Amino acid sequence: MAQTDNTRRSTQHNASHQAAHGKKRGRRHGTPHTTTLRRTLRREAPSTVGLLVDAQDFAAMRRYGTFPFDDHTVYLQQVEALLKALTAQGVHTTVALFDPEDYEEFCAESGLDADTGASRSRFTAEIASAGATVTYTGQDIGDLIPVLVSRAVRQATWEYATLLLADLGTCADCGQDIGRAAFDRASHLLMRLLETAGPGTHHLVCSVPTESDQLLAVLHSHRDRTGPARLDSAEGAEFATVLAVAVALASRGGVVLRTSAPDSPDRVHGWRLAHGGLAPLTAGEVFNAYCTDADTGEPVSPESGVEYCAGFDIGAEPPETHH
Repeated sequence: MAQTDNTRRSTQHNASHQAAHGKKRGRRHGTPHTTTLRRTLRREAPSTVGLLVDAQDFAAMRRYGTFPFDDHTVYLQQVEALLKALTAQGVHTTVALFDPEDYEEFCAESGLDADTGASRSRFTAEIASAGATVTYTGQDIGDLIPVLVSRAVRQATWEYATLLLADLGTCADCGQDIGRAAFDRASHLLMRLLETAGPGTHHLVCSVPTESDQLLAVLHSHRDRTGPARLDSAEGAEFATVLAVAVALASRGGVVLRTSAPDSPDRVHGWRLAHGGLAPLTAGEVFNAYCTDADTGEPVSPESGVEYCAGFDIGAEPPETHH
């Protein structure tokens, strides 16, 4: 019996030793494969970097002890290095505008400690899902920042214009939503303008004064000699929304169209919003509007190779008079 027990113990020991050795061997052989899988997953997990674009925003974040930077230039260099490293790994990366005031409000509303990296990371994820972002494709950070700021301004303008339209309520005569009707009208005006502008590369600007701000929307489109105009749908919606504010409020809105085509000078046309439509400006009015500094009112030299032309009839349907 003793010999049998010893034999059993010896057999169990050998089996345990072999099993342990097998686990070690499995871990040793499994590590490269596991690491490869993890790296593959990492490349397929997108990243978002929140960016403090100017020195004032950077200074506001320095009051947090866990914020590790004390020089804005060095901070931008490190952000750019991070973006390049993520791109080199094949990670899709976007950059979002990090606003310290919005961050403070976000933490207060969410019950988060603002002085933690985890809170900053969570805020960055939140703004990336709903705010303005720019995809990083290897561009210099000095080129990326103006694009990001422009996107943020566009989004803020669109959100403000949308709120203005939403607050207008319904028409007392027909019960129709005034904001929706104004947007439909603005979309019709924009469609007619693009259709009658003809072939070429078009740059449109809509300017609408309100009680508290000057709304500005920009739209780029291109049209070949055949086929419809091609444009970014988001830009088109933003442009129509700002134009709709002018329609709904009967404000002194204006639209400028600049068209570029091969082997010909750029042409500039203009319209003023009147009675729910776009009334063409004369060539002189277009010249004065385009060659006057908006801030000082002082004249600005006309551009070389640019023709200042009267607006043209866009063939829009008449507006509904009861709105």
